[in-house]
Amino acid sequence: MNKPVLRGLYVIADAQTIDDAQLVVKVAAAIKGGAAIVQYRDKRPDAARAEANARALLRLCQEHQVTFIINDAVALAAHIGAHGVHLGKDDQGIREARELLGDHAIIGVSCYDQFSRAELAEKIGADYVAFGRFYPSATKPEAVQAEIELLQRARQYLHIPVCAIGGITADNGAALLHAGADMLAVVQGVFAQQDITLAAQKFSNLFTHQGHIGLV
Repeated sequence: MNKPVLRGLYVIADAQTIDDAQLVVKVAAAIKGGAAIVQYRDKRPDAARAEANARALLRLCQEHQVTFIINDAVALAAHIGAHGVHLGKDDQGIREARELLGDHAIIGVSCYDQFSRAELAEKIGADYVAFGRFYPSATKPEAVQAEIELLQRARQYLHIPVCAIGGITADNGAALLHAGADMLAVVQGVFAQQDITLAAQKFSNLFTHQGHIGLV
């Protein structure tokens, strides 16, 4: 089974910012606006609730042929058949995740401001890497600052897609695409907006207008 192309608007549905009752409705609005990838992030200790939400989002994404990623929870992703996982520095390792999820799964890795971490992640089997934050972030204000040169370096030396995250808006996102990002990961820039579909469309338009071709 071929893996999907990892390019476009990557929305992060964070349980801390979206009420459970509105989760599917808001993600559906983002997909309508052109979101290509959806990540569900839920750090709460309620496993049953997280599974119910993840299953509902997986059904939605399958219906619209959108890639569905779960943050951190490798066992949950394997259990429900999500398309993949996104791992941070304290999450389950790439090799362990691959063993559990199989070769078909997508594994993304947060690399913050560390290019060496991205090189290692690619070497041991990551499908994409993420750098950031690039701009001040309301979701993670304490996140380390990443410089745009990281994206330029990644375009030159890496052979897997690159995601940019952190304070990204439709106004500042074009510069990140031009520097080498294949995906723009967004929380507040989409889900905190009054018109979620319109906000997603503005991001999606960046990929059309930029003419940037992501690695596949």
